[in-house]
Amino acid sequence: MGVRSRNQGTSTSRDVVAAELRRGILDLAFEPGSSLAENEIATELGVSRTPVREAVILLAQEGLVEIYPQVGTFVSRIDPAAVADAQFIREALELASLRDLVETIDESKVRRLRSILDRQKTAVAAKDADQFFELDEELHRTMLELAGHGAAWATVSSAKGHLNRARRACLPVADTLERMLEQHSDIVEKLASTDPGSAEAALQMHLRQVFRDIDVVKARVPQYFATGPSRPTRRARLS
Repeated sequence: MGVRSRNQGTSTSRDVVAAELRRGILDLAFEPGSSLAENEIATELGVSRTPVREAVILLAQEGLVEIYPQVGTFVSRIDPAAVADAQFIREALELASLRDLVETIDESKVRRLRSILDRQKTAVAAKDADQFFELDEELHRTMLELAGHGAAWATVSSAKGHLNRARRACLPVADTLERMLEQHSDIVEKLASTDPGSAEAALQMHLRQVFRDIDVVKARVPQYFATGPSRPTRRARLS
């Protein structure tokens, strides 16, 4: 898996490596608590160790990895407090945006949201959790855009590294995809009926579902969370 050189695009090697590692961490390909071997990553990505080291420092600033001098670099465990903080930011922005969307909703906007729901139904039928997660992100991002607050998605995204990993960990829980699709459909239909109170309540309930699911996930994979074992030793590899 190669990385573009500086002459092949606008991104630096550090940025490309960081994007690749970030994707793996958020997708749980690099499990929380696992170690990251910088030399192995550099070899697999076909770059020197310098951009890998720079990328790791950047991800540490984002709270996705932890660096222990003379010991190693580890994927941070999911921090429930960070999940709650990210959820607070996300809920505040998305609910405020939803109120504006209710005031401007029209048939073309409803059709656009329903088209995403149709693709989500296909993903659920195929039991494709990865595709469903991408479409979940698309639906929420699109609602912000349709309300005229598309730029707010960058703020939401930057805050929810721990939240997204918790959400990804919840997807294998029985009936999660079906439940999320039902909740999404309910939100869109309440938007279509221009009922601000019920639309807001439906969105808030949906966004807070992660807190209910986390308890189930903690019982299944306690090592993913900050209260688990202090430091695993298994090394993570790029998929």
